[in-house]
Amino acid sequence: MWTEVIAVVITLIVTAIVVYFATTAYYKKVSEAKIGNADEKAREIIDEAVKTAETRKREAMLEAKEESIRVKNDLDKEVKERRAEIQRSERRIVQKEENLDRKLEAIEKREAGFAAKEEEINKQKAQVARLNEERLQELERISGLTSEQAKEYLLKTVEEDVKLDTAKLIKEMEHRAKEEADKKAKEYVVTAIQKCAADHVAETTISVVQLPNDEMKGRIIGREGRNIRTLETMTGVDLIIDDTPEAVILSGFDPIRREVARIALEKLIVDGRIHPARIEEMVEKAQKEVETMIREEGEAATLEVGVHGIHPELVRLLGRMKFRTSYGQNALKHSIEVAQLSGLLAAEIGVDVRVAKRAGLLHDIGKSVDHDMEGSHIQLGVELCRKYKESATVINAVEAHHGDVEAQSLIACLVQAADTISAARPGARRETLETYSNRLKQLEDISNGFKGVDKSFAIQAGREIRVMVVPEQVSDADMVLMARDISKKIEAEMEYPGQIKVNVIRESRVTDYAK
Repeated sequence: MWTEVIAVVITLIVTAIVVYFATTAYYKKVSEAKIGNADEKAREIIDEAVKTAETRKREAMLEAKEESIRVKNDLDKEVKERRAEIQRSERRIVQKEENLDRKLEAIEKREAGFAAKEEEINKQKAQVARLNEERLQELERISGLTSEQAKEYLLKTVEEDVKLDTAKLIKEMEHRAKEEADKKAKEYVVTAIQKCAADHVAETTISVVQLPNDEMKGRIIGREGRNIRTLETMTGVDLIIDDTPEAVILSGFDPIRREVARIALEKLIVDGRIHPARIEEMVEKAQKEVETMIREEGEAATLEVGVHGIHPELVRLLGRMKFRTSYGQNALKHSIEVAQLSGLLAAEIGVDVRVAKRAGLLHDIGKSVDHDMEGSHIQLGVELCRKYKESATVINAVEAHHGDVEAQSLIACLVQAADTISAARPGARRETLETYSNRLKQLEDISNGFKGVDKSFAIQAGREIRVMVVPEQVSDADMVLMARDISKKIEAEMEYPGQIKVNVIRESRVTDYAK
């Protein structure tokens, strides 16, 4: 039994070994077959990859070759274009060089011609100088005059021919004189007097203060005149104490100062205590009262006219015009009247009434400062309106209300008309019709008295004279001298306010008839 078991075990072992070796051999054969297939596939893949690489390599080489050919063609094309441009530039340079050579050749020929001409001119100059010398010697021999005597004679005979040079010299001298204002001061005295004086000097430059009794005169004078000196110094007004019973006269061109002195003196008379310290105190109070009065008068004027939004400083200057007169006409009342008239005219023709009233109220604003500043009231008024930001329409109306510049709007024309109406109405100014007519006639008579004047016209209420001359008798050079002579004669023979513009007009006409 044990033998059978051992035999079985041995059989099993041998079987297991045989099976092991058989299995191993089988799997080895299968593995070798698989490996052979894998190697074959690998070789196929490698062959395919090589073929693909070769194909792509050929394609890349073809593309590179095409690209190089394209780049080469582009380069060749660019090189050709640059060569063509260089050739064109070379041709242009050659042409310019040829042109320069031709010009240089022409210049050399011209210079040679100039040199020849210059030499010929020098010869001619020498010949002319020799002939002139011979001519002068012959003239001196024939006339019996030396060259200096002949010059003097010629200057006398050609005096009429040099009037143009004379006129130019006069203009140059006037320009030079205007730059040196001190040398022309005497000519401006008349204008300065016109600003500060009117026809009725006594009525416009004095104020009368009534006294309770004549004993008050002595108290006003004070011990050794100290009271009256203090009052005159503080106010800038002269006190005239004469035999007039119970009255003291205040004299001065500035109406505001006179008003301050009048109020201060009346306060001192009421108070009774008159001494330098009290005088100074009362003058200061009077100045404040007058300033308040000026401001209130300006505000009242704007309210009366119905104009609002005016700068406070312009309102104050309007109030100062209460103390300013022109030919006896109160300047503030005149401005209010012009504003009302301008508004009425504006309403009639359909333009802005408020702007018209504003321009009319401010048209003479320059008169409030023309005692203190240089310039005409028109120039000062324009400067004030510009300074306080008035509109261009108002500024033009102020500048054009006497016709000094051209009116640029209907409102400026309305202000001109209103100003003329206010000044021309009966009783507005103290200048009579007879005086006015005489002044115009005198202007025309002065102009007509000059040789060559055909006729003359006084216009702009005597502010301008237009002189028509005969063109055959008066030349352009004569006109300059005539205008100057007429203005000088007007200054010497007439008394007038402001300035008068002299216009000399020379007109030539040629007439023919077609038959």
